[in-house]
Amino acid sequence: MRRKPLVVDLFCGAGGYGRGFLDSGFHIALAVDNNRAAVRTYKTNIPSATVLCEDIRDLSCDDINYLISPSSVDVVIGSPPCEPFTAANPRRFKEPLDRLYRDPIGSLVLNFIELVGCLSPKVFVMENVPAILDDGLKDAITKEFKSVGYEVYFNVLRAEEYGNPSRRTRVFISNIPLNPPKAGVKVKVIDAIKDLPEPSEDAIIPNHDPPPRLSPRKLRRAARLKWGSSLILYEGSGSRLLPNMVKLNPYDLAPTVLGSSRFIHPFEPRLLTVREQARLMGFPDDHVFLGGKDEQYNQVGEAVPYTLSKAIASEVLRFL
Repeated sequence: MRRKPLVVDLFCGAGGYGRGFLDSGFHIALAVDNNRAAVRTYKTNIPSATVLCEDIRDLSCDDINYLISPSSVDVVIGSPPCEPFTAANPRRFKEPLDRLYRDPIGSLVLNFIELVGCLSPKVFVMENVPAILDDGLKDAITKEFKSVGYEVYFNVLRAEEYGNPSRRTRVFISNIPLNPPKAGVKVKVIDAIKDLPEPSEDAIIPNHDPPPRLSPRKLRRAARLKWGSSLILYEGSGSRLLPNMVKLNPYDLAPTVLGSSRFIHPFEPRLLTVREQARLMGFPDDHVFLGGKDEQYNQVGEAVPYTLSKAIASEVLRFL
């Protein structure tokens, strides 16, 4: 029998990216993240993988080859942190190139490229926010990948076009063009969460226990909010005011789910549960999130949407 293609998943988080590849016929040989709760979540949901709680800067190709030897790596996927690049970060470097070369978090992209170079996979796909292509960054990333032997494609994909119930535009930087078939349907908020029962401490569906309570003042305001309005605004890059605690319009897509995102239920004056939020990212209900409540919300918001991951994985499998 022909073996399943082997995947190394860097900056693996809670497994949205890896789970899409797993369910599309790949074998996740190794996954790496430095967040302990996310690593526990990943290992729980993809138990066949070797999962390391490790800083990628301390990981060499020799380490990886030792862990998965004697098999060669077919695919490397990964989502380096987007905070140095996103406009939602008020403290990002003003000069785009500084975000890649001077920011110690932004330079993790260079560590990803270095590992791709020495592992020499047939395919790599790196996910990040479109702002990673800002003035000069696209050319710099092209040059860095070329230095390790790869030409690159910058594939800008919108998760909602692949059946995701929330908006999410991301760039997938790869050595092959990615143009997966679109779903052709718009999955609205109500489609994603309407069949869930009321949250309860003994809920059968994991992560559907009661969400954190709003203060009495916010509770009163939430009850009066119109769909699409937000309880709070926070400052992003360039002093832009960005919404949070948005009351969802049930008959539309949800806004982009972020690690910091909390949403107001469209019909009840409460926050969404972790499971409801995970539904907005396309996660199947058997994907369990571990850690504290904030850690669970963060894991959901920082993931690659499962539906989009599967679409990309099918493209990669077709290429292989």
